[in-house]
Amino acid sequence: MKVYTLYKKQLLPISKAEAWTFLSNPKNLKTITPDYMGFDILSGADRPMFAGQIIQYIVTPILGIKTKWVTEITHVVDGEYFVDEQRFGPYALWHHKHFIKEIDGGVEMEDIIDYKVPFGILGQLVQPILVKPKLEEIFNYRTKKLEELFGTF
Repeated sequence: MKVYTLYKKQLLPISKAEAWTFLSNPKNLKTITPDYMGFDILSGADRPMFAGQIIQYIVTPILGIKTKWVTEITHVVDGEYFVDEQRFGPYALWHHKHFIKEIDGGVEMEDIIDYKVPFGILGQLVQPILVKPKLEEIFNYRTKKLEELFGTF
């Protein structure tokens, strides 16, 4: 089964501490997720981020189908990066690395998502026409929302 990668980079005119405070708080995911996804945190977002943290969500990614998504924060280096991995949910594999780097005048945020789609060859056939465009749309929304919140670089 093929592993796909989505790569996104964004520059924001904020401090590294401000970026980390916002991005490492799971409660802020709802703010940067499109409303139509019906994103709701069920549990696990009541403490500051730590390795081993399990967070449960409900999302409605396509066709109004509600899906439970369980992720684990597997790695955290405070102020630098964190990794979330799907334990249960819509993907056969989901490994999302979030990096924050200080640059002149702000921060560079980098997202690297490695994922596999379920359903074997059928999943691979719909990946370029359904899954990839939906992920691009979600992360483009996130980019726009972060610019609304923090300004453009």
